[in-house]
Amino acid sequence: MLRDILSGKSSIDPSQLAGAAGLPNDPASIAALMSQLQGALRGGGDGAINWDIALSQGQERAAAGALSPTPKERAELDQAFHIAALWLDEVISVAELTTSPRLMTRKEWVTATMPLWIQLAEPVATSISDSLTRVLTEQAPEELQGMMAGASQVMRSIGGTLFAMQLGQVVGQLASEVVSGGDVGIPLLSDQQAALLPQNVAEFGEGLDVPADQVQIYLAVRELAHARLFRHSRWLRLHLISSITDFARGIHIDSSRLEELAEGFDPSNPEELRQAMVNGSLIPPKTDAQLAALDRLETMLALVEGWVDVVTMEATGRLPKADAIAETVKRRRASGGPAESAFSTLVGLELRPRRLREAAAMWQAVTDAVGNEARDQLWAHPDLLPTSADLDDPQSLVARLTSSAQGAEPVLDEVDQALEDLLRDDNTERPHEE
Repeated sequence: MLRDILSGKSSIDPSQLAGAAGLPNDPASIAALMSQLQGALRGGGDGAINWDIALSQGQERAAAGALSPTPKERAELDQAFHIAALWLDEVISVAELTTSPRLMTRKEWVTATMPLWIQLAEPVATSISDSLTRVLTEQAPEELQGMMAGASQVMRSIGGTLFAMQLGQVVGQLASEVVSGGDVGIPLLSDQQAALLPQNVAEFGEGLDVPADQVQIYLAVRELAHARLFRHSRWLRLHLISSITDFARGIHIDSSRLEELAEGFDPSNPEELRQAMVNGSLIPPKTDAQLAALDRLETMLALVEGWVDVVTMEATGRLPKADAIAETVKRRRASGGPAESAFSTLVGLELRPRRLREAAAMWQAVTDAVGNEARDQLWAHPDLLPTSADLDDPQSLVARLTSSAQGAEPVLDEVDQALEDLLRDDNTERPHEE
């Protein structure tokens, strides 16, 4: 069937194939799709995914309608970063960045962030390829088993090519929506670098009735706070990325559902297949391990975003329109934000800090009780961070922190108390060993 499609003998319209793969339905994209698939089919290959396709697709899509920052915009945003750094120094005890903030075009953002996107998406691509080739091998008639090994490699190459093209399209589209390096919640840029996209910052401020310089300073404060947090807590970036890839590795294809689709597949109408790919019906419900990983990930994201919200609000108190900008950020995030559709498409993960409001309230309560420095010390080690239970009951966390700050004797839980009693009894019985 694939040979017929690529040689033009099939009744399937290439534009329908592009639509089923979630790719743009324009002549250039369809021509690129056919060229890449023909190369994968001819080459056979070892089944490895050529991720260079993702980068070129993303750069091409990001470049459409992109504008380079003018010297005036660069000067304004450099000044915004300078002011943001000064204001942040007053409210956080997290060290400054060692690298200067960047101003990036959309294409530069794609180039800089694509390595991490590939790292996040690769486990999904591998899991799906393994599932598809397993179905091919298990369901093929006995007389065809000998040729299935080669066919499986071809299917891996073609499937990998489609996945890489999808990744490029998603990231290229995302480049027109994000305003900064940390806008998706995780640090996409290496070396804890801060960055703003001038074109997208300007579009963010359109229609807000807020002076452009206030928008620039507010977004610069948020971005610097985010980047400085991840530089301070060097374990945090790896923790988040590992949580996402652990979740992704658990994704597999429901082979029985795939077989049902194959039995009733009408080559002249691939809409059912496209819908199955889009609505997730080929992916079984999340496992208990995935649900646990998702809960940990969402809690950590809420802690990060809540902290950034609190310190940004405190640092931007001088901006007359800070509240209006903050409300716009919240509405944008509530509607899904630029990250949610990307992660949902690529990893099957609804990446949203659902407990953000509780996290922000908790960080504010901690700040009011023990101050900025003690609050920021909680990021020194993962064992010190507040938990999901602390989001439910922030006053208990505040009580522990204030008692510790005042030098009070720590409150022991049942296990600790039993151990303390045992040691006390043991010392009483044998005073010569005391």
